[in-house]
Amino acid sequence: MSRMPDDPNHPLPHADHAAALLANERTFLAWVRTSIAVITLGFAVTKFDAVLHDVAHVRGRNGVGWSVGMGIAMIVLGGLLPVLAAWRYHVVNRQIERGWVKADRPLIVLVTMLVVALAAAFVVYFQHDLGAG
Repeated sequence: MSRMPDDPNHPLPHADHAAALLANERTFLAWVRTSIAVITLGFAVTKFDAVLHDVAHVRGRNGVGWSVGMGIAMIVLGGLLPVLAAWRYHVVNRQIERGWVKADRPLIVLVTMLVVALAAAFVVYFQHDLGAG
């Protein structure tokens, strides 16, 4: 019987376990790199709050200080990503050891929704606080 890589109900051959475990580890490390980038960007957004308020003041608007909250939200999201990554890493390792690997679509949807919500908050912030809209 030949292996069908696109069939989620087909067991993973034992010979592929090492490659799958290493790929899982690379995926985990990619999540960690992404979380570091999100934390760094959140820190930068928080630190640039004063600059954004100066721009709003020059335009005759009173800034509401959303950038600090959004920066903190990014830092929290960046801190949450490695927790999700570690959980997913262990789940996938157990699946590999059992010979059955399955995608986690709800996790993908959750992370996507968090990033889209944060992006939408930035759009609203820039339109409202900086008077772009």
